[in-house]
Amino acid sequence: MKFILNILWLVLSGFWMAVGYVIAGIICCVLIVTIPFGIASFRIAGYALWPFGRTTVERRDAGAGSAVGNLIWIIFAGWWLALGHIVTGVAQCVTIIGIPLGIANFKMIPLSLLPLGREIVPTDQPFATR
Repeated sequence: MKFILNILWLVLSGFWMAVGYVIAGIICCVLIVTIPFGIASFRIAGYALWPFGRTTVERRDAGAGSAVGNLIWIIFAGWWLALGHIVTGVAQCVTIIGIPLGIANFKMIPLSLLPLGREIVPTDQPFATR
């Protein structure tokens, strides 16, 4: 079932959301100071391509630096990526088939707003990194 949902996701919204994250990552990598944001954006782009069967967990070693970085991320990139998830999620929830995909979009909003200090893991191991 995860495979079918991932294929639907990829066709209906995953590719375009991943492109948005890749664009944000390229912009962040061009500005040398924001390379950590670019790396986080590329990591989320992979998750945005194939989200079913994976989840995010908080990293224990994330400290005050990730909190400050998340604040900077929200201001410069996170809000428009979250807006993309909201618009896409609402559009997908209009159809019955798209409801699981819309819910997945809504679940990605916190990650798009606060990517630093999070790790993407398979759903069968969400507590393995703790």
